[in-house]
Amino acid sequence: MAGWYEPAMNGGLYGEPMDAYQELIDRFRESKLLESIGAIVGWDQHTYMPPKGAGHRAEQMGYLAKLGHEKLTNPHIGELLGTVKPAGEIETVNVREIRRVYDRAVKMPSKLVEEIARTVSQAQNIWAEARKKNDFPSFAPWLEKIVGLKRAEAKAVGYKESPYDALLDEYEPGATAAEITRVFAELRADLVPLVAAIASTGKKPRKDILTREYAVDRQHVFGQGAAAAIGFDFQAGRLDTTVHPFCSGIGPGDCRLTTRYHPRELNQGLWGILHEAGHGIYEQGLDPAHFGTPAGSFASLGIHESQSRLWENQVGRCRPFWEHFFPRLQQTFPATLDDVTLDDFIFSANNVEKSFIRVEADEATYNMHIILRFELEQALMTGDLKPTDVPAAWNEKFRKMLDLTPPSDAQGCLQDIHWSMGGLGYFPTYTLGNLYAAQFMQQARQDLGDIDADFRRGVFSRMKGWLNEKVHRPGQRHRAGELCRRVTGQPLSHKPLIAYLRGKYAPLYGI
Repeated sequence: MAGWYEPAMNGGLYGEPMDAYQELIDRFRESKLLESIGAIVGWDQHTYMPPKGAGHRAEQMGYLAKLGHEKLTNPHIGELLGTVKPAGEIETVNVREIRRVYDRAVKMPSKLVEEIARTVSQAQNIWAEARKKNDFPSFAPWLEKIVGLKRAEAKAVGYKESPYDALLDEYEPGATAAEITRVFAELRADLVPLVAAIASTGKKPRKDILTREYAVDRQHVFGQGAAAAIGFDFQAGRLDTTVHPFCSGIGPGDCRLTTRYHPRELNQGLWGILHEAGHGIYEQGLDPAHFGTPAGSFASLGIHESQSRLWENQVGRCRPFWEHFFPRLQQTFPATLDDVTLDDFIFSANNVEKSFIRVEADEATYNMHIILRFELEQALMTGDLKPTDVPAAWNEKFRKMLDLTPPSDAQGCLQDIHWSMGGLGYFPTYTLGNLYAAQFMQQARQDLGDIDADFRRGVFSRMKGWLNEKVHRPGQRHRAGELCRRVTGQPLSHKPLIAYLRGKYAPLYGI
């Protein structure tokens, strides 16, 4: 593994004394190496592991989590943090962020860490079956156990205002529920009238275009080619299928993408691949020389989601992108698309319509799905919502926000994997990602000039290079909000996203 060597705990190479900073880095990298082992084991669980292996896999995941926690909370790391004197930007960043992670980890009892890992490993398999069978009652006891464990985590870690803050901080360091509530309220205030204006036009694309016969094997080939074209390196990664798409950054030279396919729904596989490829491009854009340290790690999940949403939507649904790729799509599916024009396809790919499934939602209504989950998660953490009452609460909020009633729990509260994997606090990062993506893309267009001309030619290297330099390589040198200010010159705002959406939908819907 690039940049890695076995740490010498009692001295440096060749028996020379090791300074406190280098020993700190070596010890922290050990815990990160264990995390990467857990990542590959987790990837296998969702792709190729036989179903009957779930129980043993849960024990493996619990043991790895326990071992990693013990490595990370070794009292000697605390001693090193108390004595180390960083010199220079990289050392300062690494010490700051290692201290943040260490301070959180030492508050977590080892048994709780192990129990969470073991429980969510089993729960993910239960959830997959429950979703398939539309059987929320079979998942409910596991959700109740997970919520209880996450409350215990929040209590152990501590918080000032809301227990949700303790969970959110793991994904978006420094963010609070109150701050995100404010940002989401501002966004919602402009989204609701935009969606209403689009609906009032009465214009609708040909929805049948994306729900025709699309052979899965051809979807895979086309999607993998598109991911490679935008910059994902398949010599350092791969693409597989799973129930719920994800990207797993194992380490330098190894990044795993997954997606799911439906023979009559092109959007699931194709844009799912572009989304996960965006995550993968970020992982591959991190500095491998700093693997296992904060300087070589992603800034936050909100920034990570900005990369997936940028490539999936800002690039992958824009007209210049399809001016290049649509002829190739027609060649891949000639009988399916022989009567479809470029204009028809672009309108279909950017259809705005309230729907049930978050990962298939259009860009205008997507964030309403996130706000719903954000509100439910807070209620679960405070105890205002019981896990057994989630389906009813979900359906009620869905009716209020999107004026639809989910026909089943599989299309409602069971659709996402996140709660089964203990990811309470994760969902807000998707909307934060949309906001960051719009702001980054706005700045990229100013810095790079006519990148649409690049996209029309199937050239994405300038866009990717800009993101590598501005967003990926800095690692955790800056928290998400500060990174946004440094890249764009402005604090995070919902206005670039609204401007982008209006600019896209105005010519399609005549608003």
